Order: sequence, then structure tokens, then C-alpha cells
Amino acid sequence: MSETTDNEAAHRFELTEEGFTAFADYRRDGDRYKIPHVEAPPELRGKGTASRLMEGVVALARARGFKITPSCPYAVAWLRRHPEAQDVLTQT
Repeated sequence: MSETTDNEAAHRFELTEEGFTAFADYRRDGDRYKIPHVEAPPELRGKGTASRLMEGVVALARARGFKITPSCPYAVAWLRRHPEAQDVLTQT
């Protein structure tokens, strides 16, 4: 199974499945990842790829002691639906 990676040069988290890459753009602000955009290619939509990407983003943030500030509607909604990820969500 693929895992979410941090493409620091492109400032995005990536998850490649079936030869296509879903990604979450980010800006680092101290110990926070600001997530303005999450995208899955049409070939991966409806297959849970974006959700697995977000699970990986949360795991990476947690492992690094970072918090996540989402502004992307998908990321905001995903984090609302996953109470187990609230420990990495910034309180704004």
C-alpha cells in the first residue's frame, strides 16, 4: 500500500495510487501546516484516495508535533468527520 509523503520542494503532501498522485498543498508556519488545497485526479475520485491522503497528512503532522490549519473545504470537512484527528487541528 502507498503511503503519504512530504514533497518539501513542492510544498505538498502526496499519495500515489494506480499511477496517479493526489496531493495536499501546504504552507509551513512555525509548527503548523496550513492546508489551502487538496486534490485527487479524476481517475482516483470516489475511491477513498483523498481520505487516505488526509489520514497520512494527520499521521505526519502528529509524528512531527505539528498542527494543521485547513482552509480547503475538503480538508475542513474531512477533519470534522474524523474526531480521532482533532489533536492535530489548530483551534482558531
